[in-house]
Amino acid sequence: MFVVLVPPKSAGSLPEVIVYTDGGCEPNPGTGGWAAVLIFGSHQKELSGSEAHSTNNRMEITAAIKALQALNRRCRVRLHSDSKYLITGITTWIHQWKRKNWMRGTKPVLNADLWRCLDELNQSHEVAWVWVQGHAGNLYNERCDYLAQCAIAARQTQISSSHENHSN
Repeated sequence: MFVVLVPPKSAGSLPEVIVYTDGGCEPNPGTGGWAAVLIFGSHQKELSGSEAHSTNNRMEITAAIKALQALNRRCRVRLHSDSKYLITGITTWIHQWKRKNWMRGTKPVLNADLWRCLDELNQSHEVAWVWVQGHAGNLYNERCDYLAQCAIAARQTQISSSHENHSN
């Protein structure tokens, strides 16, 4: 089950790419991981990465940024995410944030650095933002979750090894 919140702007001859993304942290905040699966025709590409110190929300946005950055030309994209924060942020909240100079009342918008980057990429492509239920058996959503968790685990192992080497 999914909900399309923003339809593509046009149905021109742009290449069509299907994207799934996910991000997470363990703990939150803590070690973060992100992942994306890009599907173009019969081709599929997996991306993932991590950060030593992050939050779930930063990793969700980062996953979408990295996926869109991986495209080497303008595309029509259907980007799927289980993050309502990401989907609502880029389709609804961002307009007010920009009008108010990236402020929410008297406080700066959280993750404004990432939102600015994502906004620029969103305008470089024709993106339909699609929310999917997380952990509900969607093959690509589950794959992204797995890849993000693997990235977190690898970073935690790296951090742990680094601490052990410095304590000897």
